[in-house]
Order: sequence, then C-alpha cells, then structure tokens
Amino acid sequence: MAREIALRQLTVRQRTTSELAQALARKNVPEAAARQVLDRFTEVGLLDDAAYARDWVASGSRRMKGRRVLAAELAQKGVPAELIEAALEQRTADDDLAAALELARRKARGLTGLERQVQYRRLAGALQRRGFNWSVTAEVVGQVLDDLSGDADDAEQR
Repeated sequence: MAREIALRQLTVRQRTTSELAQALARKNVPEAAARQVLDRFTEVGLLDDAAYARDWVASGSRRMKGRRVLAAELAQKGVPAELIEAALEQRTADDDLAAALELARRKARGLTGLERQVQYRRLAGALQRRGFNWSVTAEVVGQVLDDLSGDADDAEQR
C-alpha cells in the first residue's frame, strides 16, 4: 500500500523525502512501513533530495528567482540545510544577475510614463520579493531604468 502511494506521488512530479513522508502520513501509512519505503526508494535512486535541490536551483533562472527565495522554497519542501547550501553553490552571481535583469526588463515595460522614483521603487520591490540581494537589485534597476530613459530620449528626438 505505501509503495503504491509513493509511486503515484512520484508519477506526478519529483518529490523530496519530506514531501513523500508527509503524503504517506496523510494516508495513515504506519511510520515503520513509510520509513521502509522511503529508504528503499532512496537506495534505488527514486528519491534524491540533493538532486532535487540542484534541479530546483537550476530552474531558478528560468523562473526568475533569486537565491533567498530558492533557499526558502527548498526549506519549505523539507530539504536539509546542507543540501540547500550545496545546491546554491552552483548558482553564480552571473546567473542571479541575468535572471534579475530579465525580470526587471519585463516589469519595466509597464512602467513607462511614471516618474523615475516610482519606477525605481516598483522594480526594486519586485526584485526583492523574488529573492535578489540588494547589490544585484541596485545594479539591475539602475541599468534597466537607464535603458528605459534612453529609449524615451530616442523617441522624443524622432
């Protein structure tokens, strides 16, 4: 019974050991049976929290999220702190910068016509909520707003 529940959960998407343990507990699977299934799935490679964390962090650029949010999401999914740290070590400053720049450029499209202070505040807030640190936020927002004002100057000259 526990094995079938776990396999169904893993068919939908990859899960952490903690998520699978919670799913088994919700189905009233005895703890000993759940532990046996989790151990076996880990042994054969169906459960791998380290690989899950690496994949989650790697997808962070595509999802335009910073290190802080990625770490919080993994912690919420029950990934141990040492595995989170190891996964985040793979993420470079350039990865964060590129993801933040993409997010800021998308957000900036809707900010034309607003005062620069308002644009700065909204872009900085969006980047902070997505988990980017202040140095990345300041660099990206300055660059995007300079590009935005340059585009506006070009339009006025035409």
